[in-house]
This record gives sequence, structure tokens and C-alpha cells, in this order.
Amino acid sequence: MLAKADYFKPIDPALQNAEFIAVPSGGFWRDVWDRFKVNKRAFVGLVVLTVIVLTAMIGPFVSPYAYDGMGTEINAGMSLKHIFGTDALGRDLFTRSLYGVRISLMVGFLTTFINMFLGVIYGGIAGYVGGRTDMLMMRIVDVIYAVPSLLYIILLMLIFGANVGSIMLGMCVSGWIGTSRMMRTQVIALKEREFALAAYTEGASAPRILFRHIFTNALGPLLVEATMAIPQAIFQEAFLSFIGMGISAPQASLGTLAQDARMYMTVYPNQMFCPVSVICIIIFALNFISEGLSEALDPTKRH
Repeated sequence: MLAKADYFKPIDPALQNAEFIAVPSGGFWRDVWDRFKVNKRAFVGLVVLTVIVLTAMIGPFVSPYAYDGMGTEINAGMSLKHIFGTDALGRDLFTRSLYGVRISLMVGFLTTFINMFLGVIYGGIAGYVGGRTDMLMMRIVDVIYAVPSLLYIILLMLIFGANVGSIMLGMCVSGWIGTSRMMRTQVIALKEREFALAAYTEGASAPRILFRHIFTNALGPLLVEATMAIPQAIFQEAFLSFIGMGISAPQASLGTLAQDARMYMTVYPNQMFCPVSVICIIIFALNFISEGLSEALDPTKRH
């Protein structure tokens, strides 16, 4: 008969972790970042956008020229002294482009943040409460959306003048509608899921369920929507400035610089080419980032 020691023997140390699968520890955002940087276009877009933002922030402080400082070199071409050349008043176009990037990015990012904030709250309440409240809130959205956003911008610019604030306010009047509809759709689909019902049975309040549980799970599509809305806002501001309805002098956005160069386009093409190229690079970079986020946040591709 076997002794007790024969039944219970220490396991071989080499076999203790035989079934252990080594997986690097990391959370949700680490996983998103790992999949985002695999997309080469998205990663390059992020690098390019970061370089542009840092250059726009630091460049004016080290530039020997003021953005509104006039000089004697009028309509000068591109050179080491003036990288983008000068305009009809002798102002350095590179320095003015850096200030234009600041204004364009501020309009794009700030209006998108405000629209996302309003849209998430409005759409979240409509989708979570439902019923007549949902129907009434969505009809209000339809009424606001029926009026073109350009009319809101023109009206506010007539009241408050042609400045950055009036343009941003005009973009925010109806810019949150798309986000609110997306958030409402996400809330309707998620509020009956197990995690939301579990939070409800545990006594969690409606705001906590909505913003702590449902919003967290709807964050992926909302972030993709935000990265797509930023270039749209930048292009809209550039378009308004190009047709003469944007920021008033001496301030200048990239669209204003393109509008100022319109009459010299055939004689001095660099004055038009440089700001338009910067706009295109920013928009392409943001679109690539949006594409990368869309793939990185896709739940079907999570490990």
C-alpha cells in the first residue's frame, strides 16, 4: 500500500507555470494606443499635427517678424529670410501663417469640444428618458437643423461683428445636432444592456448610469465623430474667411490669408499656395487620425 507521501508530491518547478500565458498588462487605452500606432497613416498624421501645433505655439516667439509688422520687401518670393515670402504690405507670410494656424486650430478644437459637450448631454437625456420627452427634444432638433448653419453665422456676425467669437458661436448653434443624434442612438441601444440594468438594480442614480456607464461605452464612436468634426470646423472657418465673412484685419486665419492672396494668385502664387497647403495638411492629418481611431476603437478588433 502506498504511503501518504507517495500521493502528494511537490510539483516540478518547471511545470508550475505550464498553463500560464504571459500577456503584458494594460488597460483599455493602452490597447487602443497599440492598435492606433500600427496604422502608419494615422500615426504619421498624429506626428504631423503635433509638429504643426508646436510650431504654431513656439514659432511666433522666436520669429524676428511681427504678424502685423509691415516691411519694405513687398511681395517678396520664398527665401531663407522669408520662408513663405511676404504680402502686398511687406508682412512675413510664415509668421502670419503661424498665427493663422493658431486661430484655425482654436476654432476647430474649441467648437468641436462645445458641440460634443452639448450634444452628449442633450442626446443622452433624450435617449435615456424616452417617451414624449424624447419626441419633443428631437422635434426641437429638427427645427434647429432646418435652418442652414451659415445663416446663424451671418446673423451673429451682424450682431457681434466679424470676430473669432461670433464665428465660433455661429458654428455652435447647430453644430451639436449630429452629436446629439449619435448619443441618443447609443443610449437607446445601451440602456437595456446588462451593465446598465445591474447599475439600476444596485440603486445607481440616472445621471450616474447615463454618464458613468453608458457614456463610457459610447465613447468610441463619439471620439471618432469629434476627430471628423474638427477638420469640418476648420474648413468652414477658412471658407467664411475666404469669401470675406471671416476674421477682420489685422488678425488673420489661414482662410483670410488665402482671401488676401486671391487677387495676386496669378502673379505671386506662393501667397495663395502656402496657406492653402497648410490647411490641406492639417485636414489630411486629422482625417488620418480619425481613420486610425475608428479602427483602434472598433470593438470587433479588440483582443
